[in-house]
Amino acid sequence: MNLIKKFSEKKNLFFKKENIFSLTSILLIFLLDRFSKIKIIDNFNENSFFINNFINLDLVWNTGIGFGLLSFETNLIYNIITFVICVIILILFYASITSEKSEKLIFSIIIGGAIGNLYDRLFYKAVPDFIDLHYNSFHWFTFNVADIFITIGIIVFLIKGFFIRK
Repeated sequence: MNLIKKFSEKKNLFFKKENIFSLTSILLIFLLDRFSKIKIIDNFNENSFFINNFINLDLVWNTGIGFGLLSFETNLIYNIITFVICVIILILFYASITSEKSEKLIFSIIIGGAIGNLYDRLFYKAVPDFIDLHYNSFHWFTFNVADIFITIGIIVFLIKGFFIRK
């Protein structure tokens, strides 16, 4: 019976004003990511688009996790990674709902980006990456808007954890 009461209390947390703000942030980040990827997919094929000496737009289909890491050819490993990503998103979503206001935004940023990439994994079987940062012949991993939000969220989370104490 105690478990049902705890669940009911947590369920009421979902409708708090700051949680509605978090859900809106997640949705906006997801939509911004989708919009950018749709524009790139519709307008790019094999060509790179030179922006300046540091940035190119170049469509690359990523079957791994962030920045092309852990790319495998086998469907089993791809599906396992996708399942793990789903579980992590659910854990982050729960943490977001039950966390304090400052952490809600951090979790929302990460979740919004993660859902954007998860959508691509489920519907395209790969994530379209297209931002190519480089200096001369050194190229960083190609990434997308969702990766930017995930990275910013993780960096802010780490900075908050290491340097900001209550």
